[in-house]
Amino acid sequence: MLPFPPPPTDLLALSEGAMVEFVRERGWPTYRAAQILRWLYQGRVRSFAEMTNLAQKDREHLAASCIIGRTRTVQTFASQDGTTKFVLTLADHTNIECVLIPDDERLTLCLSSQVGCTLDCGFCLTGTLGLTRNLRPHEIVDQVLLAQDHLTAEQRITNLVFMGMGEPAHNLDNVLEAIQLLGSEGGIGHKNLVFSTVGDPRVFERLPVGRVKPALALSLHSTLPERRAQLLPRAPRIDPAELVAAAGRYAQATGYPVQYQWTLIEGVNDGDDEVEGIARLLAGQYAVMNLIPYNAVTELPWRRPSWEHAADMARRLHRRGVLTKLRQSAAQDVDGGCGQLRARTVTVSPPRFLLA
Repeated sequence: MLPFPPPPTDLLALSEGAMVEFVRERGWPTYRAAQILRWLYQGRVRSFAEMTNLAQKDREHLAASCIIGRTRTVQTFASQDGTTKFVLTLADHTNIECVLIPDDERLTLCLSSQVGCTLDCGFCLTGTLGLTRNLRPHEIVDQVLLAQDHLTAEQRITNLVFMGMGEPAHNLDNVLEAIQLLGSEGGIGHKNLVFSTVGDPRVFERLPVGRVKPALALSLHSTLPERRAQLLPRAPRIDPAELVAAAGRYAQATGYPVQYQWTLIEGVNDGDDEVEGIARLLAGQYAVMNLIPYNAVTELPWRRPSWEHAADMARRLHRRGVLTKLRQSAAQDVDGGCGQLRARTVTVSPPRFLLA
């Protein structure tokens, strides 16, 4: 009985180091790795015939033994505010979402790092899914390639934020590998890569030693340990003051301000006690506080405060020495706002198998 042939190599799944080893195994010059990576991440090619600076025989070899594992099933949803939500169906028929947000001179893509999430944050719909699996590095990167494919030649994605489905710290190795590729071959400025976390200690150990050091966003949501534990029941039990201190050290090491994320929920974390707590923790810190009024989700009981109340909270924090921005979430009309992602608009039938 003849052995099965080896599966094709997915070039998009190779790290920079693995790509160098790949070309060496074939006796090709080392610079061939950089050429292929540029075609994948800057040229966004889907076929080997497009790699025109490779020899014909090398392209034929790649076509015979390799694939470029780009996502081929995607739905797009255009918001009235100019935002676009993408729902991607992956090779195993799971779904993820990413959101492209235009803002003045920037084009920001909000990326997913997991299919689902384990954190079960009380105000986030994604957490109700549970976790299906972690995304592989190339599945993270392909969200960027796909979104860029939908833009004109003059438009370029400038900022990437890991604030979509999942907790990046729970998929740390794969997310950091994707960040390495996006910050090098992808051409995204390191300060424009934003790693968001609820405060996993591993983040503060790993991010400072990476070759590409992203900016840090910390989901705080309360300065009171008990209340934060209720809102983020599966986040590490670290006192908010300790989290701010750790984040501050990273800010000093990188020169990037920490972005603190705060989902404003009426009657929960929008009161005087939290204003005092934020001022106590963040005054004088190299940081910005992003206040994000809660986005309504039918399945959850919370309500957002009035815009006037939220704006007053932002003004009070400004007066107390905390740089504060009041954010209006984009794409709420297509369920693409903060806390609304769960890839619920796509139904994909799984493949059918006949059992003997």
